[in-house]
Amino acid sequence: MFDRTDDRQLLEVNNIEVIYNHVILVLKGVSLSVPKGGITALLGGNGAGKTTTLKAISNLLQSERGEITKGSILYHGQPVANLSPSDLVRKGVIQVMEGRHCFEHLTVEENLMTGAYTRRDGRAAVEADLELVYSYFPRLKERRRSQAGYTSGGEQQMCAIGRALMSRPETILLDEPSMGLAPQLVEEIFGIVRSLNENEGVSFLLAEQNTNVALRFAHYGYILESGRVVMDGPAAELRENPDVKEFYLGMSDSGRKSFRDVRSYRRRKRWLS
Repeated sequence: MFDRTDDRQLLEVNNIEVIYNHVILVLKGVSLSVPKGGITALLGGNGAGKTTTLKAISNLLQSERGEITKGSILYHGQPVANLSPSDLVRKGVIQVMEGRHCFEHLTVEENLMTGAYTRRDGRAAVEADLELVYSYFPRLKERRRSQAGYTSGGEQQMCAIGRALMSRPETILLDEPSMGLAPQLVEEIFGIVRSLNENEGVSFLLAEQNTNVALRFAHYGYILESGRVVMDGPAAELRENPDVKEFYLGMSDSGRKSFRDVRSYRRRKRWLS
């Protein structure tokens, strides 16, 4: 169990700008932090910059012709911009990509074992962690011999998270865990995230469009819009904020409200002025 009184910032993103193809400015001065032992939500609609922020942290931008042109990213107070993704995994930071990205022709267990490729602590320790993963995801143990490509979307999401756990991470960057899943499965996945946070001390930075569920499980949240952080605060406060209720939870003082009924210029004027 980790100490919740420990408020050190594991991860600090300081005023970063990201450009694709040398011309397209995607992130415009994004700053955020992830404390030790916390669940931090990065919220916003499609195209807000959530995935780009995670890829900037995990150094996966180069494969998409993206680069950080300003700002800095620190982990345990040390700059990580020049580290490879595998070096970051060894330091305890791993990303679970949007869309699961399991190896379809490998079995579920073979997928999980690929997560341990950076480890050097022996087979016994790896086997112990495999059983730990199965304790959190009993459905994966049932399907351990099945090809991952023939499992359901929820099982593939569990497999992707389990594979990340096999690297013994300190921090998981979790991208759109609810995408394409039924509400009951979404609740199950987020419940497991909470259990991993509370029982194993894993810190999470999760990018999510489902603001409602994310703010119920996270401790702190940042809202991105058009590549900028437009609001942040404790999750409980964001849930009660009138703007968040109206624009992201579909609620206002007069009841439910459709996004189509809300003029976007009001949001921009209120948050970006």
